[in-house]
Amino acid sequence: MESTGTNTAPGPGVAAPDLDLVTVPARQGLEAVDIIRRAAGRSGPVGPVLHDGSGDTLGFLVPPGTADAWDLPGSACTQTDGRGMRFGDAVSPTAGATGWLLPPEAVGPVTDPDVLRAALGEAARLIEAADNCR
Repeated sequence: MESTGTNTAPGPGVAAPDLDLVTVPARQGLEAVDIIRRAAGRSGPVGPVLHDGSGDTLGFLVPPGTADAWDLPGSACTQTDGRGMRFGDAVSPTAGATGWLLPPEAVGPVTDPDVLRAALGEAARLIEAADNCR
């Protein structure tokens, strides 16, 4: 049977495919996760998300090639080429540990870069508005 889905995340303990990783400040990333989840029926689901040990950043797995054209201020997109990533090896984050906020087996496909870009923009606007209300 031929697969037609977009899930490029392999099973637990399997080396990751060549994916790109968009990193953003945690506050903006958490807002973006909520925005994408609320709009999932219209725009597609949020994919696997990593949370760093210091709590400063979130990393969204996106399709390979995204880094070639990523230019959203306040974020970075890097090619992983599968280096050092193994799905199933990272666990849910604990104090001081890097791990999955949303593990691959729980969410499925990687995040669509266009959906992520829109959600990060909306999140930045929401954060700015909230900060200006103080």
